[in-house]
Amino acid sequence: MEQDTEDFPTGNGVPFKVVDLTREKRKGVVAANLQDLIIRARDKMGLPIDIPVKIVLEQDGTEVDDDEYFSTMEKNTTLMILINDQRWLPPGKLPRYQIIVDEPDASGTHTKRDLGGLVERLQGDLTHISMLGGKDLELLSDMDPESLADIMPDKTLDSWMML
Repeated sequence: MEQDTEDFPTGNGVPFKVVDLTREKRKGVVAANLQDLIIRARDKMGLPIDIPVKIVLEQDGTEVDDDEYFSTMEKNTTLMILINDQRWLPPGKLPRYQIIVDEPDASGTHTKRDLGGLVERLQGDLTHISMLGGKDLELLSDMDPESLADIMPDKTLDSWMML
């Protein structure tokens, strides 16, 4: 199989291993210089060209930011490609991400008791709004302000109107 000469601008590429932040995606890349490596790593990792990337050593996070340093790296060095504002982390120290799936309401309407409890909690301390979860935020956003009179006793409603 004949190799296209455009694949290696200088005619002699160096093989590298490239991983993503999670170290789950691993690809082999042959590149002649840093820019070539970035282009090839983006392609292999399926990253669009408009996303900012940074190349670091996988073992300690040292940034590879110029061709002079790039030329000192040994064959098969493992590099990490970081996107946007990602920062290198040692193996096993990745932040845990929680995937939250928004589920539709079972009935499509909220009970007065659900709204009453939520309004009561917020009345006690309005800063609790910053700690509301998805279902509570949905209750609050779907709530008709006119329904407060039906949900809360008169004395509670009066104190809410003062806020």
